[in-house]
Amino acid sequence: MALKCGIVGLPNVGKSTLFNCLSNAKAQAANFPFCTIEPNVGVITVPDERLTALSKLVNPERIVPTTVEIVDIAGLVKGASKGEGLGNQFLGNIRECDAILHVLRCFDDDNVVHVDGKVNPVSDKEVIDLELQLKDLDTVDKRLQKVEKSARAGDKEAKRAQDILSRFKQVLEQGKSARSVTFERLEDIEFANDLYLLTNKPVLYVCNVDEASAINGNKHVDAVRAAVKDENAEILIITAAMEAEISQLETYEDKVAFLSEIGLSEPGVNKLIKSAYRMLDLETYFTAGVKEVRAWTITKGMRAPQAAGVIHTDFEKGFIRAEVIHYDDYIKYGSESACKENGKLAIEGKEYVVQDGDVMHFRFNV
Repeated sequence: MALKCGIVGLPNVGKSTLFNCLSNAKAQAANFPFCTIEPNVGVITVPDERLTALSKLVNPERIVPTTVEIVDIAGLVKGASKGEGLGNQFLGNIRECDAILHVLRCFDDDNVVHVDGKVNPVSDKEVIDLELQLKDLDTVDKRLQKVEKSARAGDKEAKRAQDILSRFKQVLEQGKSARSVTFERLEDIEFANDLYLLTNKPVLYVCNVDEASAINGNKHVDAVRAAVKDENAEILIITAAMEAEISQLETYEDKVAFLSEIGLSEPGVNKLIKSAYRMLDLETYFTAGVKEVRAWTITKGMRAPQAAGVIHTDFEKGFIRAEVIHYDDYIKYGSESACKENGKLAIEGKEYVVQDGDVMHFRFNV
C-alpha cells in the first residue's frame, strides 16, 4: 500500500533540508526562493522497533520494512490559486498526495532570507491555507453548477451531491478548510473524498525551530498551536538543520550519542514518519520466516482477506484462513513454535479484523 506525503510550505522555510534528512535522494538546498522547481521524490523506510525485535528472534535472510513516499513540492506564493509563481504546478503536485506535511519556519535567523521579509509562521500558514481554499472553492463551484439543474428536477443523488457541496462551499467561504466538515454516512464520506479537495487532506504542521528550541519549542510554536487549536491536526517540532547533521552520522551508535547529548530519544524525522502513518489511519502487520521478516501496511480496521491481498491479490481471492500471533506473545515466547505450544497461535476467518503488530501466515487456494 503506497503512502505519499507532500512536504509543502512557503519558499525557504526548510522543506528541502527536511526532505534531504528523510530521503537518500538529495534535493538542492539553497538560501533563495524557488530552490525546488520539479518535485523531488524519495522513498523512505518507516522506523519500527518491532520489526527489529522480530528479526533478532527469527534471524531471517533479509528484513523488509514498509515504506513511505515523500515529495518535496515547490514553494508557493500568494496568487498560486490563480497560477502565480509556480502555483499550478504546486497545486497539481499536492493533489496527488495522500497527506500534507506543512513546514512552518519557527526560527529567527537574519542570514536566511524570508520570502515576506519577516518570520511569522501563522501568517505563512494563512497564505497557503488561503490559496488551497480558493482552489477548492473553485472546484466546488464548478461541481455545483453541474448538479444544480438535476437537483432542482428532483434527482435524489444530485440533491445529495448538492447538499454536500454546499456544506463545503459554506466553510470555504468562511476561510476554513474542507477538513473541518464531517460526515456520518459512508456514502457521503466517499463522495467527499472523491472530490479530492486540497484542504480535505490530513495535515501535519511541522514547526522548524532552532536547536535551542528543539525540545520545548518557542514563541513561534506557541503561536502556531493557538492558530490550529480548532483544527483536526497535529503539530510536530523539528530542527531541520540538526536533523541534517544526524543524517550524516555513519553509525547508529554515533546517532544515539548525538541525540543523548541534546536530550532527545530518537531523531525528529522518525517521529514525523510515524505521525504521518497515524494521520492516515495506517497500521502494520508482519510476516516472519527464515526467508524474510517483513512489515506490511494496511488501513486500520482492515479484515484478514483484504490484509492478505496487500501481499498478492491471489491471497485475497483464495483466502481460507489466517494464522495469527499477537506481537507481544511472539516476543514473550520467542518463536512461532513456542507460541503454538502455549496456545497463542489463533486460527482466524474472513471476519477477523487485523490488529496492529499481528504476526500472520495466510492459507489460500486459487
